[in-house]
Amino acid sequence: MMSRGRHRRRKRGRALRAALAGTALALTAAATIVSASQANVGKETGALKPLASAADTDPLRLQEDLVPERTLDRLAGQMGKPVGVGAVLDSADHTLRTASGCTTAERTALPVEPAATRAYCWDEADTLGWQPGAVTSSGDADDDGWWGGNRAILSGWSGSDASGASAAGAQGLARVAFVDANDLGRLSYTWALLAVPVDGGRDYRALGSRLSGMVWYQDKLLITADGGDGTALYVYDMDRVQRTTVTSAAVGRVRGGWSAHGNRWVLPAVASYRLTGGACDPDTDTGVPCLGGISLDRSSTPDSLAVSERAGADGDRPTRLWRYSFSTDPERTGLLATDPAGRVPADEAYRTKTAGIGGVLSHQEPGAARADWYLAGTGAGRGTLWRQNGEDARATECGADETHRCWSAHTLSLSYWEALGEVWSQSGRVLFALPLASVDRSLG
Repeated sequence: MMSRGRHRRRKRGRALRAALAGTALALTAAATIVSASQANVGKETGALKPLASAADTDPLRLQEDLVPERTLDRLAGQMGKPVGVGAVLDSADHTLRTASGCTTAERTALPVEPAATRAYCWDEADTLGWQPGAVTSSGDADDDGWWGGNRAILSGWSGSDASGASAAGAQGLARVAFVDANDLGRLSYTWALLAVPVDGGRDYRALGSRLSGMVWYQDKLLITADGGDGTALYVYDMDRVQRTTVTSAAVGRVRGGWSAHGNRWVLPAVASYRLTGGACDPDTDTGVPCLGGISLDRSSTPDSLAVSERAGADGDRPTRLWRYSFSTDPERTGLLATDPAGRVPADEAYRTKTAGIGGVLSHQEPGAARADWYLAGTGAGRGTLWRQNGEDARATECGADETHRCWSAHTLSLSYWEALGEVWSQSGRVLFALPLASVDRSLG
């Protein structure tokens, strides 16, 4: 489905962005005060180092694997006609709390500097046994910020109850919250389980991976998933959402119909991309990177997928950043650009001394000579937000001791909603946003 009414809604987006220019919620008053013991963690990382040799770029090559159309059609023929985003949003039956309803403990997940201008909190009971991951939105899907007649946010979560202490029984599962954001003052949502078709479309299984990155581009949703034997990019079609018919803890075909661990919706994968060099290890430099954070860069030509390497936060080795171009073929909407053999090369790559990168964002302002890369470094207590390019590196500072520990501790995703001029992210049970302009001001 292609979005409609783009030019009309672009004017609406500009008006909303203007209205936001002078507003900021007092969200950081309850944020954790940064201690002097954290002041020296933001060591200078230096400029990005370009990687151009084949030895550096060949390990970044992906191989595309498309799920046969007949497999997807067979699954749809058994489950019923697929639906799109609008039908899913119409079923939203949960509500996110606004900033005023967030607890003091939840607010400690917000950045200290720059301050968030929007914040929403997830219900603890609804997310028990689940670990928050990446965020994307209709601001990625289309440049006017709308998809069809809706504005939406997608929030990814991974099952984390390995100890069995949670009642959710979610270990090894991954799901996405479809959030109705037509009214940014009241966000409602519902869940869809991520799945992979099996047996030629006669059944499906759970994705069974930890979700770390997510980008909704055109009619496709790309997700970075770690299944324990390396990482892959899985692709989902936003017009192929299937409705379940049985509410149970099972996943797939069951007696009486189809189940998705209690979720009313399921997304079957339509493609995947894997690094051609083999398995990776985030704690050891094997030469093959583990795919980590991803984001959309509309400022590049063509639009591209920015990627950060997932590496151990305690290691000192440099990590890699790179990008893949999206296809401009109208028959391949939302897919990456490939050669005739289905291979996807990295268009450009860099090495950074920043360790423990979570979210990544690449953006080039009009007239600028190069793109800036924004890196959310994770850490105990608080993280660090860097802006790096080929010339220098800067980190946000806060507190009397000018520490760099000003960002949220665990943000696996940075997503730029161009129509609003805002960067969206998630930490703990808090979904938040802040203007990209305020990020740049804080970085000097």
